[in-house]
Amino acid sequence: MKVLVIGGGAREHALCRALSLDPDVTALHCAPGNAGIAEVAELHAVDALDGGAVADLATALEADLVVIGPEAPLVAGVADAVRGRGIPAFGPSAEAARLEGSKAFAKDVMASAGVPTARSYVCTTAAEVDEALDAFGAPYVVKDDGLAAGKGVVVTSDVQAAREHALACGRVVIEEFLDGPEVSLFAITDGESVVPLQPAQDFKRAHDGDEGPNTGGMGAYSPLPWADPKLVDEVMASVLQPTVDELRRRGTPFSGLLYAGLAITSRGVRVIEFNARFGDPETQVVLARLKTPLARVLLAAATGRLAAEPALRWSDGAAVTVVVASHNYPGTPRTGDPITGLADIAEQDGPEAYVLHAGTKQDAASGAVVSAGGRVLSVTATGSDLVTARERAYRALGRIGLDGSHHRSDIAARAASDATSG
Repeated sequence: MKVLVIGGGAREHALCRALSLDPDVTALHCAPGNAGIAEVAELHAVDALDGGAVADLATALEADLVVIGPEAPLVAGVADAVRGRGIPAFGPSAEAARLEGSKAFAKDVMASAGVPTARSYVCTTAAEVDEALDAFGAPYVVKDDGLAAGKGVVVTSDVQAAREHALACGRVVIEEFLDGPEVSLFAITDGESVVPLQPAQDFKRAHDGDEGPNTGGMGAYSPLPWADPKLVDEVMASVLQPTVDELRRRGTPFSGLLYAGLAITSRGVRVIEFNARFGDPETQVVLARLKTPLARVLLAAATGRLAAEPALRWSDGAAVTVVVASHNYPGTPRTGDPITGLADIAEQDGPEAYVLHAGTKQDAASGAVVSAGGRVLSVTATGSDLVTARERAYRALGRIGLDGSHHRSDIAARAASDATSG
């Protein structure tokens, strides 16, 4: 099977790594990729938002499957363009991807499907914003209606900060604050059948103790030893299957990866948001635990044959990933700094610990790997339990040199501690 992956972040590196280990995959391509992905796939230059260009590339490569990683190409209709050439694409249509592209649309789908979520208002004027903020009170939750790369949400007790964010976005969703821990649950679907993956938890805030601004994600872990063993079944019945059924009923079936961001509240499970693709950095730990070869499952989803696939197989162990971010992230990041220590990790820590590249590139003049974005690397490790996986991840991370970089030191710390003491 010839596979083309679209994207260039750590999520796509995790996908490419898993696909490169799949015996069914005979050729692996990625566009545009990054310095790490280049080690496992052939890279191609392409505008990932240009459906015609992506479809042309897939045709030229005689790809049997195109896997679209990021949300922006999905919302732009790239999956539609690829399917229009008769090539299977893993990823929803532009219409179905509105589940992530518009939070107001997602709320409407959830209401129709009876999916539990936070009460909310869609606001477009200052008066509507003020009325919604007053109705819910602090903490205030304000979400940009459109795509914002994981950074369009403000949760604050400062009403003025909430109001300023709302007015800067234009069209926003203001909703009640949901208490309780958050969980990310992915599901692969062909628009009818739904296959859940293993739950994970990510860390959105930039600094230890969940302090600082929201980011695209600073780390993640799986499994969740504190979660109810029935959680996945409950979410399947109350969230994932009803959402897929509702979109099919509307004539816009969702095929690809449905991501439910959940809050385990005192009143039960509530949906915080939906995404239309694999999440980053949760993908890094979920795929690290998946034992079933990935390509066949993705192809089955892309071709409407998911029901015929055997149950997924999972490692009993744990996985932890820690993001190394560049100077000033999540503000305007500094780029072009050389990265050292990558070879040391491969030699001394592999295969239990490895590095997935996000914002990297190879310097044309020196050949060195340098930073090229805000989130630069995801240092990922596996182990028999969270304590072991966490120790391996941080030991490997300690070998990396990147001037001005920062990372959280508390990824999975509480869960590992609780699991040990429990």
